[in-house]
Amino acid sequence: MSDAETLTRGPRAYLAFIGIGLLAGLLSGLFGVGGGTVIVPLLVLLLQFDQRLAAGTSLAAIVPTASVGVISYAVSGSVAWVPAIILAAGAVVGAQIGTRLLPRISQTALRWGFVGFLLVVIVSLFLVIPSRDAVLELSWITGIALLVVGVGTGILAGLIGVGGGVIVVPVLMLAFGTSDLIAKGTSLLMMIPTAISGTVGNMRHRNVDLRAAAVIGVSACTTTALGAWLATLLDPAVGNMLFAAYLVVIAVQMALKAIRGRKKDGPASPK
Repeated sequence: MSDAETLTRGPRAYLAFIGIGLLAGLLSGLFGVGGGTVIVPLLVLLLQFDQRLAAGTSLAAIVPTASVGVISYAVSGSVAWVPAIILAAGAVVGAQIGTRLLPRISQTALRWGFVGFLLVVIVSLFLVIPSRDAVLELSWITGIALLVVGVGTGILAGLIGVGGGVIVVPVLMLAFGTSDLIAKGTSLLMMIPTAISGTVGNMRHRNVDLRAAAVIGVSACTTTALGAWLATLLDPAVGNMLFAAYLVVIAVQMALKAIRGRKKDGPASPK
Protein backbone atom coordinates (compact mmCIF):
# COMPACT_ATOMS: atom_id res chain seq x y z
CA MET A 1 0.00 0.00 0.00
CA SER A 2 1.40 3.41 -0.96
CA ASP A 3 1.80 6.32 1.46
CA ALA A 4 -1.14 8.10 -0.18
CA GLU A 5 -3.38 5.06 0.23
CA THR A 6 -2.30 4.65 3.86
CA LEU A 7 -3.15 8.30 4.49
CA THR A 8 -6.70 7.92 3.19
CA ARG A 9 -7.37 4.37 4.43
CA GLY A 10 -5.91 4.24 7.95
CA PRO A 11 -7.95 4.52 11.18
CA ARG A 12 -7.11 8.21 11.55
CA ALA A 13 -8.46 8.89 8.07
CA TYR A 14 -11.78 7.23 8.89
CA LEU A 15 -12.02 9.19 12.13
CA ALA A 16 -11.40 12.34 10.08
CA PHE A 17 -14.11 11.33 7.58
CA ILE A 18 -16.57 10.83 10.44
CA GLY A 19 -15.69 14.16 12.06
CA ILE A 20 -15.98 15.99 8.74
CA GLY A 21 -19.35 14.35 8.09
CA LEU A 22 -20.74 15.25 11.52
CA LEU A 23 -19.81 18.91 11.07
CA ALA A 24 -21.00 19.08 7.46
CA GLY A 25 -24.32 17.46 8.33
CA LEU A 26 -24.99 19.90 11.16
CA LEU A 27 -24.29 22.92 8.96
CA SER A 28 -26.28 21.40 6.09
CA GLY A 29 -29.38 21.01 8.22
CA LEU A 30 -28.95 24.36 9.97
CA PHE A 31 -28.36 26.49 6.86
CA GLY A 32 -29.81 24.45 3.99
CA VAL A 33 -26.44 24.06 2.28
CA GLY A 34 -24.69 20.97 0.97
CA GLY A 35 -21.72 21.13 3.28
CA GLY A 36 -19.14 21.20 0.50
CA THR A 37 -17.59 24.39 1.88
CA VAL A 38 -16.63 22.30 4.91
CA ILE A 39 -15.91 18.94 3.30
CA VAL A 40 -13.65 20.09 0.46
CA PRO A 41 -11.17 22.26 2.41
CA LEU A 42 -10.95 19.74 5.28
CA LEU A 43 -10.26 16.84 2.90
CA VAL A 44 -7.52 18.88 1.26
CA LEU A 45 -5.98 20.18 4.50
CA LEU A 46 -6.29 17.12 6.73
CA LEU A 47 -5.93 14.27 4.24
CA GLN A 48 -4.08 15.90 1.34
CA PHE A 49 -6.83 15.10 -1.17
CA ASP A 50 -6.40 16.52 -4.65
CA GLN A 51 -8.79 19.49 -5.10
CA ARG A 52 -10.82 17.76 -7.83
CA LEU A 53 -11.03 14.49 -5.91
CA ALA A 54 -12.11 16.38 -2.79
CA ALA A 55 -14.81 18.24 -4.75
CA GLY A 56 -16.10 15.04 -6.36
CA THR A 57 -16.12 13.17 -3.04
CA SER A 58 -17.95 16.06 -1.39
CA LEU A 59 -20.61 16.11 -4.11
CA ALA A 60 -21.27 12.38 -3.66
CA ALA A 61 -21.53 12.79 0.13
CA ILE A 62 -24.10 15.56 -0.34
CA VAL A 63 -26.67 13.14 -1.85
CA PRO A 64 -27.55 11.27 1.39
CA THR A 65 -26.98 14.38 3.50
CA ALA A 66 -29.41 16.52 1.51
CA SER A 67 -31.94 13.67 1.38
CA VAL A 68 -32.12 13.47 5.17
CA GLY A 69 -32.30 17.26 5.33
CA VAL A 70 -35.24 17.35 2.94
CA ILE A 71 -37.13 14.77 5.01
CA SER A 72 -36.44 16.78 8.16
CA TYR A 73 -37.78 20.01 6.64
CA ALA A 74 -40.67 18.25 4.88
CA VAL A 75 -42.01 17.02 8.24
CA SER A 76 -42.79 20.64 9.14
CA GLY A 77 -44.02 21.47 5.62
CA SER A 78 -40.97 23.58 4.85
CA VAL A 79 -40.22 22.34 1.33
CA ALA A 80 -41.51 23.94 -1.88
CA TRP A 81 -41.44 20.86 -4.11
CA VAL A 82 -42.23 22.26 -7.56
CA PRO A 83 -39.95 25.32 -7.21
CA ALA A 84 -37.14 23.00 -6.09
CA ILE A 85 -37.57 20.89 -9.23
CA ILE A 86 -37.48 24.03 -11.39
CA LEU A 87 -34.32 25.22 -9.64
CA ALA A 88 -32.71 21.79 -10.03
CA ALA A 89 -33.52 21.63 -13.76
CA GLY A 90 -31.94 25.03 -14.29
CA ALA A 91 -28.91 24.12 -12.16
CA VAL A 92 -28.21 20.92 -14.11
CA VAL A 93 -28.24 22.87 -17.39
CA GLY A 94 -26.25 25.73 -15.88
CA ALA A 95 -23.54 23.41 -14.57
CA GLN A 96 -22.93 22.12 -18.10
CA ILE A 97 -22.67 25.70 -19.37
CA GLY A 98 -20.30 26.59 -16.54
CA THR A 99 -17.91 23.73 -17.21
CA ARG A 100 -17.74 24.70 -20.90
CA LEU A 101 -17.08 28.36 -20.06
CA LEU A 102 -14.41 27.43 -17.50
CA PRO A 103 -11.38 27.63 -19.85
CA ARG A 104 -12.50 31.00 -21.24
CA ILE A 105 -13.14 33.05 -18.09
CA SER A 106 -10.71 34.38 -15.49
CA GLN A 107 -11.13 32.43 -12.26
CA THR A 108 -9.70 35.31 -10.25
CA ALA A 109 -12.25 37.79 -11.61
CA LEU A 110 -15.08 35.31 -10.98
CA ARG A 111 -14.01 34.74 -7.39
CA TRP A 112 -13.80 38.44 -6.63
CA GLY A 113 -17.20 38.92 -8.22
CA PHE A 114 -18.64 36.18 -6.03
CA VAL A 115 -17.06 37.73 -2.94
CA GLY A 116 -18.81 40.98 -3.87
CA PHE A 117 -22.12 39.11 -4.21
CA LEU A 118 -21.64 37.52 -0.79
CA LEU A 119 -20.91 40.89 0.81
CA VAL A 120 -24.16 42.30 -0.58
CA VAL A 121 -26.05 39.26 0.72
CA ILE A 122 -24.41 39.52 4.16
CA VAL A 123 -25.47 43.16 4.53
CA SER A 124 -28.99 42.33 3.27
CA LEU A 125 -29.39 39.56 5.85
CA PHE A 126 -29.15 42.19 8.59
CA LEU A 127 -31.67 44.45 6.86
CA VAL A 128 -34.33 41.96 5.71
CA ILE A 129 -35.68 39.48 8.26
CA PRO A 130 -37.86 36.76 6.66
CA SER A 131 -41.27 35.94 8.07
CA ARG A 132 -41.88 32.35 9.15
CA ASP A 133 -45.38 32.62 7.64
CA ALA A 134 -44.14 33.62 4.17
CA VAL A 135 -44.63 31.06 1.41
CA LEU A 136 -43.31 30.78 -2.13
CA GLU A 137 -46.25 31.50 -4.43
CA LEU A 138 -45.71 29.88 -7.83
CA SER A 139 -46.74 31.70 -11.02
CA TRP A 140 -45.44 31.83 -14.56
CA ILE A 141 -43.24 34.82 -13.73
CA THR A 142 -41.97 33.21 -10.54
CA GLY A 143 -41.33 29.95 -12.37
CA ILE A 144 -39.24 31.68 -15.04
CA ALA A 145 -37.35 33.62 -12.37
CA LEU A 146 -36.62 30.39 -10.48
CA LEU A 147 -35.36 28.77 -13.67
CA VAL A 148 -33.02 31.72 -14.25
CA VAL A 149 -31.75 31.48 -10.67
CA GLY A 150 -31.20 27.73 -11.14
CA VAL A 151 -29.24 28.24 -14.35
CA GLY A 152 -27.13 30.98 -12.75
CA THR A 153 -26.46 28.80 -9.72
CA GLY A 154 -25.41 25.90 -11.95
CA ILE A 155 -23.09 28.11 -13.99
CA LEU A 156 -21.33 29.35 -10.86
CA ALA A 157 -21.11 25.79 -9.57
CA GLY A 158 -19.46 24.71 -12.81
CA LEU A 159 -17.11 27.70 -12.88
CA ILE A 160 -15.91 28.01 -9.29
CA GLY A 161 -17.36 24.98 -7.50
CA VAL A 162 -19.76 26.95 -5.31
CA GLY A 163 -22.56 24.92 -3.73
CA GLY A 164 -26.11 25.85 -4.68
CA GLY A 165 -27.34 26.47 -1.14
CA VAL A 166 -25.02 29.42 -0.62
CA ILE A 167 -26.78 31.17 -3.52
CA VAL A 168 -30.30 29.74 -3.46
CA VAL A 169 -31.10 30.19 0.24
CA PRO A 170 -30.42 33.95 0.39
CA VAL A 171 -31.98 34.56 -3.03
CA LEU A 172 -35.20 32.78 -2.02
CA MET A 173 -35.37 34.78 1.20
CA LEU A 174 -34.33 38.19 -0.11
CA ALA A 175 -35.64 38.22 -3.68
CA PHE A 176 -38.68 35.91 -3.40
CA GLY A 177 -39.70 36.77 0.15
CA THR A 178 -39.73 33.14 1.25
CA SER A 179 -39.45 32.10 4.88
CA ASP A 180 -36.01 31.01 6.00
CA LEU A 181 -37.17 27.44 6.66
CA ILE A 182 -38.80 26.98 3.25
CA ALA A 183 -35.71 28.48 1.59
CA LYS A 184 -33.48 25.93 3.35
CA GLY A 185 -35.71 22.91 2.73
CA THR A 186 -36.19 23.84 -0.93
CA SER A 187 -32.45 24.40 -1.37
CA LEU A 188 -31.65 20.93 -0.01
CA LEU A 189 -34.17 19.28 -2.35
CA MET A 190 -32.74 21.16 -5.33
CA MET A 191 -29.28 19.80 -4.54
CA ILE A 192 -30.16 16.11 -4.79
CA PRO A 193 -30.60 15.72 -8.59
CA THR A 194 -27.79 18.23 -9.16
CA ALA A 195 -25.42 16.27 -6.91
CA ILE A 196 -26.41 12.94 -8.49
CA SER A 197 -25.79 14.32 -11.98
CA GLY A 198 -22.42 15.74 -10.97
CA THR A 199 -21.41 12.55 -9.17
CA VAL A 200 -22.13 10.40 -12.22
CA GLY A 201 -19.90 12.66 -14.31
CA ASN A 202 -17.16 12.65 -11.67
CA MET A 203 -17.23 8.85 -11.44
CA ARG A 204 -16.55 8.62 -15.15
CA HIS A 205 -13.43 10.72 -14.64
CA ARG A 206 -12.50 8.90 -11.41
CA ASN A 207 -12.81 12.08 -9.36
CA VAL A 208 -14.73 10.42 -6.49
CA ASP A 209 -13.48 8.45 -3.50
CA LEU A 210 -16.68 6.45 -2.97
CA ARG A 211 -15.55 4.92 0.32
CA ALA A 212 -14.73 8.31 1.81
CA ALA A 213 -17.96 9.78 0.42
CA ALA A 214 -20.00 6.96 1.99
CA VAL A 215 -18.42 7.42 5.44
CA ILE A 216 -18.79 11.20 5.30
CA GLY A 217 -22.35 11.00 3.96
CA VAL A 218 -23.55 8.47 6.54
CA SER A 219 -21.92 10.45 9.35
CA ALA A 220 -23.50 13.65 8.08
CA CYS A 221 -26.93 12.04 8.08
CA THR A 222 -26.73 11.61 11.85
CA THR A 223 -26.48 15.37 12.46
CA THR A 224 -28.45 16.83 9.54
CA ALA A 225 -31.79 16.33 11.28
CA LEU A 226 -30.36 17.95 14.41
CA GLY A 227 -29.31 20.99 12.38
CA ALA A 228 -32.76 21.24 10.77
CA TRP A 229 -34.40 21.00 14.20
CA LEU A 230 -32.15 23.74 15.57
CA ALA A 231 -33.12 25.92 12.58
CA THR A 232 -36.79 25.71 13.61
CA LEU A 233 -35.92 26.80 17.16
CA LEU A 234 -33.85 29.81 16.13
CA ASP A 235 -35.47 33.21 15.75
CA PRO A 236 -35.28 34.23 12.05
CA ALA A 237 -33.13 37.26 12.96
CA VAL A 238 -30.66 35.06 14.84
CA GLY A 239 -30.73 32.55 11.98
CA ASN A 240 -29.85 35.35 9.56
CA MET A 241 -26.91 36.46 11.71
CA LEU A 242 -25.54 32.92 11.93
CA PHE A 243 -25.97 32.42 8.18
CA ALA A 244 -24.22 35.75 7.57
CA ALA A 245 -21.30 34.57 9.73
CA TYR A 246 -21.16 31.35 7.68
CA LEU A 247 -21.10 33.40 4.46
CA VAL A 248 -18.25 35.52 5.85
CA VAL A 249 -16.16 32.35 6.22
CA ILE A 250 -16.94 31.37 2.62
CA ALA A 251 -16.16 34.89 1.36
CA VAL A 252 -12.76 34.78 3.11
CA GLN A 253 -12.02 31.35 1.58
CA MET A 254 -12.93 32.63 -1.88
CA ALA A 255 -10.91 35.83 -1.45
CA LEU A 256 -7.84 33.82 -0.44
CA LYS A 257 -8.25 31.63 -3.54
CA ALA A 258 -8.56 34.76 -5.69
CA ILE A 259 -5.38 36.23 -4.17
CA ARG A 260 -3.46 32.99 -4.75
CA GLY A 261 -4.80 32.80 -8.30
CA ARG A 262 -3.72 36.38 -8.99
CA LYS A 263 -0.21 35.64 -7.75
CA LYS A 264 0.02 32.62 -10.03
CA ASP A 265 -1.15 34.69 -13.00
CA GLY A 266 0.93 37.75 -12.09
CA PRO A 267 3.82 39.34 -14.04
CA ALA A 268 6.32 37.13 -12.25
CA SER A 269 4.85 34.03 -13.79
CA PRO A 270 6.66 32.82 -16.91
CA LYS A 271 4.67 33.19 -20.07
